[in-house]
Amino acid sequence: MLDVQEINQYYSGSHILRHVSLKTTLGKVTVLLGRNGVGKTTLLKSLMGVVPIRNGRIQFNGQDLSRAAPYERARAGIGYVPQGREIFARLTVWDNLRMGLAHCPASTPIPPELFELFPVLQQMLHRRGGDLSGGQQQQLAIARALAAKPKLLVLDEPTEGIQPSIIKDIGRVIRMLADRGDMAILLCEQYYDFAEALADDYLVMERGEVIARGPGSEMQAKQIRQLVAI
Repeated sequence: MLDVQEINQYYSGSHILRHVSLKTTLGKVTVLLGRNGVGKTTLLKSLMGVVPIRNGRIQFNGQDLSRAAPYERARAGIGYVPQGREIFARLTVWDNLRMGLAHCPASTPIPPELFELFPVLQQMLHRRGGDLSGGQQQQLAIARALAAKPKLLVLDEPTEGIQPSIIKDIGRVIRMLADRGDMAILLCEQYYDFAEALADDYLVMERGEVIARGPGSEMQAKQIRQLVAI
């Protein structure tokens, strides 16, 4: 689905992403690991067009999106859950979910399956997003990204600041979405055990470069935990 080839990105002359390449596959969870400050979030923002790449290529589903605007990438079928959730605190849960359909025809309904994945959202439909707990806001952010039925779901640190019970729920949803076989998932995560449990494939970044990659089943044998330990 996603094919990233040798992208480079700079901030004020600093070389942040160095020849980064990665691929995602339908039905699989690709996990992106690395210590704080190695460029993971910058990579995801580059994939979404929030920050421009200096050079390299980003292809998605056979379409070159290297210079596409963020809304064009969303329209192409990429759903993005940013770090920190970034829900609209003053809007209701319902309105937040409608925002996930912003590039769709106005008559497009909110998919009922979102409330099957996250039942709490049905109960809190008319509450403001800012009144939800951190875990509920994270579920809302994921549901918002899923509303337009993307072919690729990109998640940036979905377990950050979340209670263990909701982390389990989020992990269950991610695995279920991947196992359906109609979506690829790129998961950037600091919580190693959560990432390892979900990984079909993994990449490890350090100083803006990918220094290790492989199937998730090999993470333990290759001592990947030690590469990302703080």
